[in-house]
Amino acid sequence: MFSQLFLRKGAERRIRAGHLWIYSNEVDTKRSPLTAFQPGDQATLIAANGKPLGTLFVNPHALICGRLISRNPEQGMTPQRLSERLETALHLRERLFERPFYRWVFGDADGLSGLVIDRFDDVVVVQISTAGMETLSESLVRVIQKLVHPRSIVFKNDGKMREVEGLDSYVSAALGDLPEHLAVEENGVLFRAPLATGQKTGWFYDHRMNRRRLQAYAPGKRVLDVFSYIGGWGIQAAAAGAGQVTCVDSSAQALESVGENARLNGLDNVDTLEGDAFAVLKDLCDQKEKYDIVVLDPPALIPRRRDQKAGEQAYARLNQLGLRLLERDGLLVSASCSMHLSTDRLVDIIRGSGRRIDRFVQLLEQGHQAPDHPVIPGIPETDYIKSCFVRSLTGFL
Repeated sequence: MFSQLFLRKGAERRIRAGHLWIYSNEVDTKRSPLTAFQPGDQATLIAANGKPLGTLFVNPHALICGRLISRNPEQGMTPQRLSERLETALHLRERLFERPFYRWVFGDADGLSGLVIDRFDDVVVVQISTAGMETLSESLVRVIQKLVHPRSIVFKNDGKMREVEGLDSYVSAALGDLPEHLAVEENGVLFRAPLATGQKTGWFYDHRMNRRRLQAYAPGKRVLDVFSYIGGWGIQAAAAGAGQVTCVDSSAQALESVGENARLNGLDNVDTLEGDAFAVLKDLCDQKEKYDIVVLDPPALIPRRRDQKAGEQAYARLNQLGLRLLERDGLLVSASCSMHLSTDRLVDIIRGSGRRIDRFVQLLEQGHQAPDHPVIPGIPETDYIKSCFVRSLTGFL
C-alpha cells in the first residue's frame, strides 16, 4: 500500500479536468504533511472528500510536489508499467517517421512525467528532471536496451529542473561510449550536433515540420536565420535551394557547427554572424541590409509567468527588427517556444510590430510542434511551440 497525499477542498478540479500536476499549496498538509515524504516516493492521491484520484510521484521540496502517474489508485509506476509506456510511445514514433530520429518520450504527454528521450539512430539520449523518475533510471536503461538495442544510452541530466528537484547534474553514458557528436537526419538533411556541450539533448526536434515548410519558400531566396544554434532552419533552407543563408548566434562553437553542417551537406551558400541577436539585427538594419526571408526562433523569452511583460516587449522588438530587414515582398518566420505566450498573442505582437513600422502583413501559415511532441488537452504546458509564416509588404496599403 502507498502513503496517502490529501488535497485541499476544490483542488481536485484541475486533476479531474485532465492535468497531472499537484502544487504544494494544494495539499492538505494537516492530513498529509509533506515532510512525511521523501523525494521520489509514490503515494495515493486523495480528494478532500476521501475519494482516491490515482497514484503519483511526490517531491516535498518542489513547488510541483506531485505528478500523477496513474488514475488507478492501486497502480504505481513499476518497471513493467514503465516498459509498457515506453513501448506505446515508440509505436507512435515508428508510425510517424521512417528513420529513427525523433523525440521518443515527451514527459507528461506520454504518461512519463519528468522524462524526455530523444533518439538519434543507435544513440539514445535521456533527460530526467524529477526525483520520481530518477528512481527508475536503472530500469530505464534495461527497457531501452530491450526495445531498440542501441549502441549508446546517454544520460544528459544537466537541466535546470534537476536543481529544483534536489538532483545532481551530470552527463554520462549508461551504455556504450559517450559520443562527442550526434548524427541527426531531419527532412532529408544531415547534421552533427554536439552532445555534452550542446543545448538540451543536443538537438530540437520540435520544429521539424515548420522547418520542412520553410523549405518550400526557400529556393533562390536570401535567408537570415537568427538564434540559429547549429543551423537547423538555415541549413535546411540552404539544402532546399536558397541563394544565400546567413546564420546568427551568440555562440562561436554553435557557428562552427553551422559551418561543419554546411560542408556535411555539400553546401557553399552558408555564412555566419556571431553576436547578440538584437545587436546584430540592429546593425544589419543600420547597414540597410535586406533579406527575402528572416527566421526568428529565440529561446523562451518568457521563462516564467512573472516575466510576461518584459518577454512580450522583447518579442515585439525582435519582430520589428525582423520585419525591417525584409525586402518589399518578404517572409518573416516568427517562432516561439515560450509556454506562457499563446499563439493568438504572438500573432497580435506581429500585427502590432507591422503597424509600428508601416508594414502590411499577411499571415500565410501557422505551425505547431511536431507530432512526436504530442499535446495533452488538459495540460496546457505540453502545448508550447508555435510559428507564424508572415508575408510583409511595404507601400501596399
